[in-house]
Amino acid sequence: MTSSIAWEWYRSFMAVLREGSLSRAARVLDLTQPTVGRHIAALESATGQALFIRTPAGLVPTEAAQALRPLAEAMDSTAAALERTARSRGDGVQGVVRITASEMVGVEVLPTVLASLREEHPGLVVELVISNQVQDLLRREADIAIRMTQPRQEALIARHVGVIEVGLHAHARYLQKRGTPQTLDDLKHDGHTLIGYDSDVPYVRELARRFPSLARDRFSLRANSDQAQFALIRAGAGIGLCQVALARRDPALRRVLADALTIPLDTWITMHEDLRHSPRCRVVFDALVEGLSDHVALGAPAGGGITNPSQVLEGANRL
Repeated sequence: MTSSIAWEWYRSFMAVLREGSLSRAARVLDLTQPTVGRHIAALESATGQALFIRTPAGLVPTEAAQALRPLAEAMDSTAAALERTARSRGDGVQGVVRITASEMVGVEVLPTVLASLREEHPGLVVELVISNQVQDLLRREADIAIRMTQPRQEALIARHVGVIEVGLHAHARYLQKRGTPQTLDDLKHDGHTLIGYDSDVPYVRELARRFPSLARDRFSLRANSDQAQFALIRAGAGIGLCQVALARRDPALRRVLADALTIPLDTWITMHEDLRHSPRCRVVFDALVEGLSDHVALGAPAGGGITNPSQVLEGANRL
């Protein structure tokens, strides 16, 4: 592989990997399709390997492309972090801060926090990445992350803000029609409609292991989006899992089987230690700690604490 490979070739390579075609990649990069095509051809020539197979459905990456992918992603993340830092030069709280959070936290909790933050610091530019995947702060895929699992890397600053409790909920209208289950076994035998996950990921398998009544094949309504599941619960479609604090916002939602099932999710705010002296990151970090702490308190049991901490699902970053 020659040492004269230009960064823009890798940039086009990543766009084609993500978009699946030259035309869509060109639109994302604000380039022409022939330019992106020349970049891919140049990269293939420089590496001496075909990177994509052209099919009627689009461009399919070869094994060589898949081998390059993690390195190109690292370069892409570093370039994005470099751009954010360059934009953020200057005194005071200003510039770009990239936050990653799970779907439910990002959509249902953070908007209010970010609205207040922007009112106080109009020079801030916030990028919000909604993902249930754990982003890598060491590779600068984000500046600050809200995680439902304790970070392990030593190079991260982490603040534990408490435990977000998750439980089964249903709309009052649904319970009036179908009745309120009294035991987990009632979910199997009383004709109840369960709302749950479409994909069989490790988190879902662990949930089914601990609570067999919530095995994937028991879900009559399935969605790969936590937000869609929450919408189904609010629509009265069935019984499903959601954050207790979010359910308490809607007076029509009722928690069911609280004594039989509670899922505590440890909640952490994290950022790379290199950013501890960045005014913009420090302000955003502190605002997130305060906002998430308030959210955690809203869902805390009346007696304080979680009834069964041993039920924490390791590695979960959803709900």
